[in-house]
Amino acid sequence: MKTFAEFEISKEILKAITDMGFEEATPIQQQTIPTALEGKDVIGQAQTGTGKTAAFGIPLVEKADSNNPQIQGLVLTPTRELAMQVAEELNKIGNIKGIRALPIYGGQDINRQMKALKKNPQIIVATPGRFMDHMRRKTVQLKGINLVVLDEADEMLNMGFVEDIETILKEVPTERQTLLFSATMPKPIQALAHKFMSEPEFIAVKSSEITVPNIVQEYIEVPEKQKFDVLCRLLDIQGPELAIVFGRTKRRVDELSEALSKRGYGAEGIHGDLTQSKRDSVLRKFKEGTIEVLVATDVAARGLDISGVTHVYNFDIPQDPESYVHRVGRTGRAGNTGLATTFVSPREISFLKTIERVAKRKIDKKPIPSFAEAIEGQQRLAVEKLLQIVRENSLKAYKAIAEQLLEETDSVTLVSAALKMMTKEPNTAAVMITEEAPLRTKKPRPEGSGGGRHRSNKGRSDNKSDRNDRNDRNDRGDRNDRGDRNDRGDRNDRNKKPRGGSNENFGNKGNFPKKKKK
Repeated sequence: MKTFAEFEISKEILKAITDMGFEEATPIQQQTIPTALEGKDVIGQAQTGTGKTAAFGIPLVEKADSNNPQIQGLVLTPTRELAMQVAEELNKIGNIKGIRALPIYGGQDINRQMKALKKNPQIIVATPGRFMDHMRRKTVQLKGINLVVLDEADEMLNMGFVEDIETILKEVPTERQTLLFSATMPKPIQALAHKFMSEPEFIAVKSSEITVPNIVQEYIEVPEKQKFDVLCRLLDIQGPELAIVFGRTKRRVDELSEALSKRGYGAEGIHGDLTQSKRDSVLRKFKEGTIEVLVATDVAARGLDISGVTHVYNFDIPQDPESYVHRVGRTGRAGNTGLATTFVSPREISFLKTIERVAKRKIDKKPIPSFAEAIEGQQRLAVEKLLQIVRENSLKAYKAIAEQLLEETDSVTLVSAALKMMTKEPNTAAVMITEEAPLRTKKPRPEGSGGGRHRSNKGRSDNKSDRNDRNDRNDRGDRNDRGDRNDRGDRNDRNKKPRGGSNENFGNKGNFPKKKKK
């Protein structure tokens, strides 16, 4: 493995990335950084989580001039969350050199963005729709742009942004360098590269490098109606520091996050219906550890780089193998280990086998955890927490009360009561939940065909719920400051009656007796 000191980068950037904790370059960084620094166009085939942001971010910041007030670099991303994440990392890389990156995206006040643009950032990170809005308003000047990055190009294709990207690329100077990154290489992306790139170098990260060996991957075969109880048992047994639970639809995320909260877990949901301020608030609480469980749709979590995620739970099996790789890649970051558990109903086993073939990895089957194991796990966690409090030695204010209690009760009984109070006792009552529609199980397409998601150059999704969850398609609506157009489909989803004749789901009030909180 190469270290960053071996690349021809300035001492300011080297110090910045050292301060960020970067030491050895990942495979995509080793190949991309030297090529991009030479001024060549690059096509990089890599998933989120492989370090591609730094792979294009380091050359982008290196080539920028802090004394030049013009916009010099442009990064286009499919979602607002990814735009914020990329801009945050670029600002860290460019901190010492004095290079600033500004994220602009739909859902944020455009007047505020105009004021920020007047402060002359060197790099813009934008979603296509909102960037075109600024182009029309002439609030961005394109003449100084010398490097353009297309991040997660296949996802922008799926969300219907290809025409917008072509419009933008026609407007920026032709004498520029272009870097394109995509997890898959469908024909429309290849055509885009052929049209707008000059003799690009192709760099690919092998699938074995994408699937990340330090993530333990398991699945549990469980009937739909038992999923929620099984999830609670796993949370009780494993006690994750930070966990992400993936649901297929926005309604699913809302129901899950509400039900987990009722059970006493610190959980909140994130999806395309939330306002930007609410999303930011939820993510901030998750990063700070105020909540321990983030419930999310695929698109809402795409591009998020949150360190410290120890567990990923696929409450609903992903729609395609590529989404599976994206999901499990939320954990096991920066050399840490992680655990990814997928819930699979009996009718979905064949689709699980498809994921195994594409990911080239066997996913181990685990039994449904028992109620006794959940209790034992919570007892163990309670003991660990009690001992941690003892080690912190901040008990002075409580010792007088303890001495008084010991005059009335023996020490063993008192400690037992403390442990019982700190232990969540799982509810064993059966839980009725909203059943999801069966998946469309498809054979994986040949490599380079764009996976199972896209049909045409408009990038339409094969699954309605997936189409509802497209996070930043609303950027096109935001051109006239309209609301989240992408979320219209989910209104119908909310009005659907549950399958199987049941009118109960895990979002209904009264279904879950509250568990004792810590």
